[in-house]
Formats: sequence, C-alpha cells, structure tokens
Amino acid sequence: MDYDHLAEAYTRHRGIHPGVLYRLIERGGVTSHTRVLEVGCGTGNYLTAIQTETGCSAVGVDPSEGMLATARQRVPELTWLQGSGERLPLDDASVDLVFSVDVIHHIGDRAAFFREARRVLAPGGRLCTATDSDEDIHRRRPLSSHFPETVEYELARYSRIATLQAEMTAAGFVQIDTEHVERTYDLTDSQPYRDRAFSSLHLIPAEAFEQGLTRLEAELAGGPIRALSLYTLIWGHI
Repeated sequence: MDYDHLAEAYTRHRGIHPGVLYRLIERGGVTSHTRVLEVGCGTGNYLTAIQTETGCSAVGVDPSEGMLATARQRVPELTWLQGSGERLPLDDASVDLVFSVDVIHHIGDRAAFFREARRVLAPGGRLCTATDSDEDIHRRRPLSSHFPETVEYELARYSRIATLQAEMTAAGFVQIDTEHVERTYDLTDSQPYRDRAFSSLHLIPAEAFEQGLTRLEAELAGGPIRALSLYTLIWGHI
C-alpha cells in the first residue's frame, strides 16, 4: 500500500483516540523529562498530542516520506526521521517510551522490531503496542458493521494478542500485560470513508466498498450513527 499517497486523507480524517492518548501519557509516565519515540508515526497526530500535553522530547519514525513531509510541515519543531521499525535510526538506550498505534500489522519482521524497541529503550523503559484484537475487529462501527468484507482481511493481517505477547517476551520484555480502551461517538459525515482514510477499505473489492458506502450514507441520511472505536494496548518493560 502506498502511504505517500494516503498522507492527505490521513491528515484530514485520522484523529487520536482519547483513551489511547490518556493511557500513553498516564501509564507511560510521560513528563517533560521523558524521551518518547513513536514508530510508524504517520503524519504525527499522537506524538504531537503527547508532546503538547507534556512537553516531552519527541521523535517520530516512519518509512513514508509523504507522511513525514506532512508531519514536518505541521510541527517542524519535533524530530521526524525516515526509517523502519525493524531498523530504528536511534542510538542504544536513547528513549524512555516506545509506542505504536495501529502499526504492528504493517511491520514485516515483528521479532526484529521488538528487538530494536528493546535496544533503543533505556533501563526501566516501556513499550506500548496499540493494536486490535479479534473482538475489536468484529466490534468496530461503522468500519466492520457497514463494510463487513473488511473483517476477513483484518483478521488475516492482524496478529493475535497472545502471539504479540510471546514475541515481546522472546525479545526480552517483562511484566507484559494488556488493557482495553474504547470510545463511542456520533458519526455525522461519511467523507472519511468515501476518501478511504482506513487502510482496510483499500483491500476489499470495489463493489463491496461501494455497497458499504451506500449503506453508510443511507443510514446517515436518517441522522448520526453511533460509532465505536476501540484498541487493545499491550505493555512491556525492560
């Protein structure tokens, strides 16, 4: 998938999940003295929000130069580096918190990523992987409810939570546990879905996408849709 060309849609339509943001700051122990790395930062929504809230030192890494160009234009004072999760362009023990949001299923060699995350973390550092469990994928609304074809694709490309926990353990992380966050809100506009600002909408057949969009807009014509956004956060320490 060409994320350089998705940068505009992501900037316009992808926001932060308040529950994820709160837990990253709270459980991540982020203060003005914390060094934070976001892997797969995209256009920088989460990293910018964390830095704004706490004044922390912030670095974002992403393989897409298009995404990073947007991030640099929006928030030039933060550090934005091109690189992959499997080979992070940072020194050993140089950050206190490493996190990613909805990114781990895009990483080809997860074992290498978890080893790299451990390498760049200072003693006492923490890793948080925000991802989707099988249950999360089934419960998404309207993504799964109105575009049901996305479920099969998402289940195929998202790793099971137990698998990710085992891979983190193999990389040397300890005190591994999970927590769940969810948010309900009123959806009033179909444009994010029309613009396919969610990667799974690029995977389903065109006919399925059009049928789902028709369902969504027909329901929206009768008023707001009660939407549900949810994540599973996997934490590990060194």
